[in-house]
Amino acid sequence: MSSGKLKKAGLLVPDTINDQVWGTKGYKGMLKIQSLHNIEVFYKEGMNTELVVERAVKEFDQKGVNIIFGHGNEYAEYFNHISPNYPHIHFVSFNGDAENSNTTSLNFEGYAMGFFGGMIAGHMTKPNKIGIIAAYEWQPEIEGFYEGANYENQDVDVMIEYVGNWDDGKKAIELLDKLMKKGIDVVYPAGDGFNVPVIERVKEAGHYAIGYVSDQSDLGESAVLTSTIQRVDYLYEVVADRFDKGELSSGNLSFDFQDDVISLGKFSSDVDPEFIVEINHDIEKYKKTGKLPNEKE
Repeated sequence: MSSGKLKKAGLLVPDTINDQVWGTKGYKGMLKIQSLHNIEVFYKEGMNTELVVERAVKEFDQKGVNIIFGHGNEYAEYFNHISPNYPHIHFVSFNGDAENSNTTSLNFEGYAMGFFGGMIAGHMTKPNKIGIIAAYEWQPEIEGFYEGANYENQDVDVMIEYVGNWDDGKKAIELLDKLMKKGIDVVYPAGDGFNVPVIERVKEAGHYAIGYVSDQSDLGESAVLTSTIQRVDYLYEVVADRFDKGELSSGNLSFDFQDDVISLGKFSSDVDPEFIVEINHDIEKYKKTGKLPNEKE
């Protein structure tokens, strides 16, 4: 448990805060912390090796920062190594394994988010062919999406392709073209570094997409059926607040629909209203019971 009392906060991002998706959300989270707690915040971009991270931590420490957010799963390992040298700083990372008393890893429970996205894709596909373009095999939302699509539509064929990283837009587009040749009409680009170009291409082809991490309805009002949203910026507020009160636990913390950090985005006008009511009902039920529609109560 952290000792609390937030002084100054620091953010490390692997690439940039201007990517309009993941990095931008981290930065927005820091701005919210700044205004809510009236403190100074700092950020550093391009923090993609342990050596540069170590330097940045030292610099943040000299500025009086006492909570550092590493905006990605790679930071969990770095922080496990670095944190013993800075017992007065709390280190926060994502989707990793936090091992020390002053380290916390925030894990998004992606399975349910994927499941509901998959239900919508399964409901909306005409040829019963859906594509997933994933970054990595370990993403829980991928399995969730597959299960949700099959639950909603037993005739559906879900095809999965892996990019092998979050950012390779070129490879993602190649995989999309391959899937479109196989006749898919709904695609889930589950990688925040390549989802925007994929959705743009899907829209041009007259097909549907499910947005990822951000509400991407603005990319195509009817083409984006809905989005599976992770409210990273809001989670930063929650964590900073807990830390300030001395209530931030060390170790791995999980967050889902129940915590208001995961939700579905705006629905396309092409999705029939009755089905939207049904999905929203299923989500509310999941929030209360922890059971998805395919699980018996």
